[in-house]
Amino acid sequence: MGFIIGIIVIVVIVIILAGWIISTQRTLVRLDENINNAKSQIGVQMSSRFDALTALAELTQSYDAHEAQTLLQTINARRTGINAQSTAAEINAQEQAFTKALGQINVLAERYPDLKANQNYAKAMDSVNQYENMVRNSRLIYNDSVTKLNRMIRMWPASMIAGRLGFDKREYLEEDQNKTDMPSMKLH
Repeated sequence: MGFIIGIIVIVVIVIILAGWIISTQRTLVRLDENINNAKSQIGVQMSSRFDALTALAELTQSYDAHEAQTLLQTINARRTGINAQSTAAEINAQEQAFTKALGQINVLAERYPDLKANQNYAKAMDSVNQYENMVRNSRLIYNDSVTKLNRMIRMWPASMIAGRLGFDKREYLEEDQNKTDMPSMKLH
């Protein structure tokens, strides 16, 4: 009788342990997928933002064709797709490329006041601003998702099995040290 009770206790413990492992694994998968989704959303919004930036650069062609062509070549050369497999460093590199190109457009707009007064330029700049805000929100969501996954991976008891299940800490998207504020988009 004692032997049967011992086996029942062991079976119950194994079932509870297996249930906990399965539950923990599913939670880790959900958190990991939230990060992948957030990263994909960043990619989609960055792509749309680059489209708006390209439209903005195309508007500059009638003011300075050479500068506009150089700018378009720079935008197209540095624009790469961001997806769920992209690293935080790749996303940050895209952010720097965008900031540099936008800065060049702002310099061009300062040289040509008629460009700044152009209604299409203002609309394109509004689009850039909207996508910039969407990217910022997606970055916040991504970093929040990374916090949740990293916290679970580091906390006991999930920390005992997270690594064995293939889950590692993720990198945060850091704000560029040279970019503390969004470039001014005011039309003077």
